[in-house]
Amino acid sequence: MSPLNKEQQHQIRDERREQIMSAALKVFARRGITGTKMSMIATEAEISHGLLYHYFASKEELFTTLVERAMIASDEAMQSIYELPGSPIDKIRSLTHDMLDEGGTDYFLLIHQARTSDGVPVKVLELMKQYSMDNYVKQLQSVFREGQEAGEIVNGDLDEMISSYLSVLSGLMVLNVQKIGGYQHPRVDVLLRMISPDK
Repeated sequence: MSPLNKEQQHQIRDERREQIMSAALKVFARRGITGTKMSMIATEAEISHGLLYHYFASKEELFTTLVERAMIASDEAMQSIYELPGSPIDKIRSLTHDMLDEGGTDYFLLIHQARTSDGVPVKVLELMKQYSMDNYVKQLQSVFREGQEAGEIVNGDLDEMISSYLSVLSGLMVLNVQKIGGYQHPRVDVLLRMISPDK
């Protein structure tokens, strides 16, 4: 068997790093930073405890890396609304579908842990300030304003409306994650009635 070339070594290292980050995301999302040990992440990733430290020096570094990735992705998702096809309400409908997609549950829980847990690294606290709710409200103002001008969205204070919209979605994500019995996830069109004028 011939030795691996540099490109193959980098590919294996990148794949292993992604495997670790995927495992860490699951553990941090459920247990937070204070309830997580590096050994738990190693077990979830199915690697040795020692190997984990070849990729990340500490759980704080790993947590910070994951939160930064999650915040950048959520920021990009908010900005991408302007590239979506259709009218303003069509764009908001697509964003709502994406935000409520269960595929992002672990990232949502991670961000929730970052915002509410004790023992969060300073860099994570700085990220939370940088990617605050106010930031998301500002990013959505133009599409909501266009929707008002087109008669697709009710008139009213934009900041209040967008904050309410995002708060409702956050609450639904928490309920969805907790798998509460008897809870029925509302359809997106039902949710959009809170911002759409009666026709």
